[in-house]
Amino acid sequence: MHIPHMERSTNQLSYAVKANKKILDIRMYILVYIVTMGRKEHFKRDEFMDAALKMVAQEGPGALTVSALAIGMKAPIGSVYHRFQSRDALLAELWIRAVEQFQRGFLEALARNGLLASLYTVEWVRKHPNEGRLLLLYRREEFLSGDWPGHLKEDVARLSRELDSGIRSFAEKRLGSLTEETLRRATFAIVDVPLAAVRQHLQEGKPPPDIVDELIRATYLAIIRGDK
Repeated sequence: MHIPHMERSTNQLSYAVKANKKILDIRMYILVYIVTMGRKEHFKRDEFMDAALKMVAQEGPGALTVSALAIGMKAPIGSVYHRFQSRDALLAELWIRAVEQFQRGFLEALARNGLLASLYTVEWVRKHPNEGRLLLLYRREEFLSGDWPGHLKEDVARLSRELDSGIRSFAEKRLGSLTEETLRRATFAIVDVPLAAVRQHLQEGKPPPDIVDELIRATYLAIIRGDK
């Protein structure tokens, strides 16, 4: 038996159910969007890295664990893993970020003048003591070991090539030729001496005093004559 009004009621009910489901889906999407956006604003990638940097600078790479970082940030441990594949990847990114920050300015100074480059290290350490401790007080292998993504390995290789290219170019232009001797002389003047000069002060947790600049300048001019 065909009952028109019952068919209409059934269709209306089906339509109402679908409409309500669509409304619920929209509300759920909005809720998830708000929560997700809230988390992104509250737990930013750089904030995790800054907290990790401080931990490593104060206590060494061994103190950094995913759980310790999450506790220190008062964040869910999943928030850390959402941004970093593993502890090894986090350490690698931390080291790479510090090297990029230093090396960018160092190479710019080196392109202008070797003396500026040798003095740049001291000034950079004064402005970035935590990054300085990370790079100078701990072995590179403590950060670049374990299993981490291929793009991080590529970043490390790129940074190494850029630094090597910059020093070689300086040695050839400033010392007249690129030989083992001129490369060693240049590296000693613009890299080895400044790093050794600031390391002790980083270990003591103090900024390098002004006399360090004078000593680096005098050493540089004794090795690379003519730059002022």
